[in-house]
Amino acid sequence: MRITAVLPCLAAALALAGCVMQQQQRDDAQWAATAPVAPAVAPAADGSIYHDEQGMELFADPRAHRTGDILTIVLVENTQAVKKANTSTSKTNKDTIGAPSLLGHTFNKASVGIDSDHSFDGGGSSSQSNQLTGNITVTVAQRLGNGNLLVRGEKWLTINQGQELIRITGIVRPQDIGQDNTVPSTRVADAKIAYTGRGTLADANTQGWLSRFFNSKWMPF
Repeated sequence: MRITAVLPCLAAALALAGCVMQQQQRDDAQWAATAPVAPAVAPAADGSIYHDEQGMELFADPRAHRTGDILTIVLVENTQAVKKANTSTSKTNKDTIGAPSLLGHTFNKASVGIDSDHSFDGGGSSSQSNQLTGNITVTVAQRLGNGNLLVRGEKWLTINQGQELIRITGIVRPQDIGQDNTVPSTRVADAKIAYTGRGTLADANTQGWLSRFFNSKWMPF
């Protein structure tokens, strides 16, 4: 009876642990949205409508320029790479050692000849194409000393039985930001873009551990 009572509790604990692990994998503090920097000094209560500490910019450009501001990055990545290589080598050697002679007598049967012929012919080619389009809105994580903006953000999409994750980080020049507060991904310096997924579709497109072993460098045959 005691074992029967413990089993449901154990199953519930394992399910809760699984949910916690999944939540920890999804919520990464490094990719959390950056909050605006609060003023160091609270404005004085003197009845004035505007204070310098409030940072009100009534006539400023609405484009992102401060820590915590929102910026939309337009993904327009399109790369193609083609590589071909052909190698051909050939080498032929022929060495002959004449018959030795002793006291004027030549030993004709003692002559030695060495012939060798080596050749190699190899070729290879590879082709790769990648395309990524869409929009992702990020926050300004840091304003650098030269005025450039370090941006970082992520987007989660839950569709049916799978999840899609897009992450991007990089450095943006304020001059490259358009009037609609957008910037193309081709204008992001030191850009790191990740597009991954998990769930039923991602598992179906992933090799099992045994297949990965047979395709790895540790397979001796």
